[in-house]
Amino acid sequence: MTATRILSARTDNPSDTLAGETVTLTAAPEQAGLRADRFLAEAIGGLSRSRVKALIAAGAATRDGRPLRDASEAVRPGSTYALAIPAAVPALPVAQDIPLTILFEDADLIVLDKPAGLVVHPAPGNQDGTLVNALLAHAGEDLPGIGGERRPGIVHRLDKDTSGVMVVAKTERAHHALSRAFAERDLDREYLALVWGVPSPTAGEIEGAIGRHPADRKRMAVVERGGKHALTRYATDRTWGGACALLRCRLATGRTHQIRVHLSETGHPLVGDPVYCRRVPAAAKLLAEPVRGTLLAFPRQALHAASLGFRHPVTGQALSFSVPPPADFVALLTLLAGNAE
Repeated sequence: MTATRILSARTDNPSDTLAGETVTLTAAPEQAGLRADRFLAEAIGGLSRSRVKALIAAGAATRDGRPLRDASEAVRPGSTYALAIPAAVPALPVAQDIPLTILFEDADLIVLDKPAGLVVHPAPGNQDGTLVNALLAHAGEDLPGIGGERRPGIVHRLDKDTSGVMVVAKTERAHHALSRAFAERDLDREYLALVWGVPSPTAGEIEGAIGRHPADRKRMAVVERGGKHALTRYATDRTWGGACALLRCRLATGRTHQIRVHLSETGHPLVGDPVYCRRVPAAAKLLAEPVRGTLLAFPRQALHAASLGFRHPVTGQALSFSVPPPADFVALLTLLAGNAE
């Protein structure tokens, strides 16, 4: 016997469709002893235990008509539990009509090709004009909300000046499943990176814990203590003399600036990287003008998220998306073409 659910007819995804309503459930004998937050999360579906715990703490739950205060309280079989799921409140970021290149969209997620120069999430110095602002305008009322807020679920980020494929959750259940997939590396991602010099060996792994730079807190670095394990796999796709190489990189972990830090640490920083390539690389001397000057003047890191493959968080369907690098990146490759080995 399972818990009975006294719900409205719209029960396929309670976290999205029951916002503003109260869910009532009667505990079955086999659920005796479960934590109250776990029982409610599993019985309702679509809500994380931490989300239910927060609602209980906020006074949104009752047991047999009396306030349920303790999320860890053992479930009593036969008791009736009720949880009020609040209506989604407007997200703090405002909707802004910013053009987006959508690769795929359904009720649960959006896959897009993020242009270089677009910040993903509002932050100090970039309070608007971000991908989140654009998604709020794009999805409108079709955005049920994440964690009680009418906002898109950002499950991974690309740096402002990195272009390429991104997936964004539209619903709470998709957000949880995609976040888990990224945390467990249960997906396939490939980046294109144009670097100074040619790595030796031309294919391999770069391993080194990444943490805050000890002398510059705005930068990341490979550190001996206090960092998080990081592993980047790379393979050389093309070379231009000994001056530059186009690499295909895959992440075994997902740390802040991981590819940029690891490649810089090996002596092959990304072309145009303003943070991790602050000096003129020795390899630049191998290029003649005007090629050398053009590469040194490139205004952003030459990094592109070329492909992303994952299983749909709801249907389980295998999805795969690939996008070519943007025009400015292609222009660098075309300029270098005459110097290819």
